[in-house]
Amino acid sequence: MAAEMALLKPISKFANAPRLAGPGAPSRPRFAAVRMSATAQPAAPKKPAKKANKQAIKESLLTPRFYTTDFDEMEQLFNTEINKNLNQAEFEALLQEFKTDYNQTHFVRNKEFKEAADKMQGPLRQIFVEFLERSCTAEFSGFLLYKELGRRLKKTNPVVAEIFSLMSRDEARHAGFLNKGLSDFNLALDLGFLTKARKYTFFKPKFIFYATYLSEKIGYWRYITIYRHLQENPEYQPYPIFKYFENWCQDENRHGDFFSALMKAQPQFLNDWKAKLWSRFFCLSVYVTMYLNDCQRTAFYEGIGLNTKEFDMHVIIETNRTTARIFPAVLDVENPEFKRKLDRMVEINEKLLAVGETEDIPLVKNFKRIPLIAALASELLAAYLMPPIESGSVDFAEFEPRLVY
Repeated sequence: MAAEMALLKPISKFANAPRLAGPGAPSRPRFAAVRMSATAQPAAPKKPAKKANKQAIKESLLTPRFYTTDFDEMEQLFNTEINKNLNQAEFEALLQEFKTDYNQTHFVRNKEFKEAADKMQGPLRQIFVEFLERSCTAEFSGFLLYKELGRRLKKTNPVVAEIFSLMSRDEARHAGFLNKGLSDFNLALDLGFLTKARKYTFFKPKFIFYATYLSEKIGYWRYITIYRHLQENPEYQPYPIFKYFENWCQDENRHGDFFSALMKAQPQFLNDWKAKLWSRFFCLSVYVTMYLNDCQRTAFYEGIGLNTKEFDMHVIIETNRTTARIFPAVLDVENPEFKRKLDRMVEINEKLLAVGETEDIPLVKNFKRIPLIAALASELLAAYLMPPIESGSVDFAEFEPRLVY
């Protein structure tokens, strides 16, 4: 109980950031379907050509991505006849957790949503729409991956396949809820178009395990932290979607627990020197991506009363502590030097963005970017090479489903 209560202490200091205020909202169409953009904009009166819509989808290293993997290798990994390390009893226990579907009736909207959206004005309205867009895209990405894994593993391992299918149910529910939120702002993501138009990033199965485990656990800590903060500071509650985060984040937590079980069933992904290097690499990738993304959107976090960097460091530290239970090595994120490196990366990234906004010709822009990219790579390498924390174990206690608050 003491450890659980300790998690609440860093939250109170987040309330010092000012609430964002701004001018009246710009005029907007009655309803518009948006393909995907960095920030949602009102649709033009004439429907653009499909080709133009595809070109409007902007990709960057910080954009939520869609993933695919080697499904044949996945089938081999979870073939009970080939892999004797599979603990089917643990997977069956997890399956019962997912079948219970604790959030089946949780995502029910009310009139507060539309009323809150109509009251939200100025810059906060614009960045909140972007938050909904990016969150919906990320959840939908998980839905597509889990759905395909559930389909491909049906014959090889029906229990694992059903868990993936139930996880895709959760992700679809989240994406739909977020997209419905966009409708309060007279917008909607065309998810069918995204399925066909987005680029898919290929990861080998073990990289899917590392990346997705981290994604689910960091999602848990982000949601529960925002929820607790707004419960303590209701004057910063701009939109009722945050009231759903307490139960919502438990879906993320269960998904992370499942990927933990998957990695335990594949000890070769956890118990050698290569696993330690990859674990640190994915920790760094996920933490840096979140930090750079959020520091580009400080207005959003200030709008809900959070200090962006303090919030991010709290989430990174708690995620790292959770990850240390399964990964063989993690970063020393509580070393003050780690945050200093993150802040230097933010400064470099801001300069890179500024170069992109200049009116220079592309060749000149690329030359200006070279030293900045080199500096960013240097900071990333230095952060990666910091002495790690040895952690994790393949000798686990019996699985006991539990909620983590």
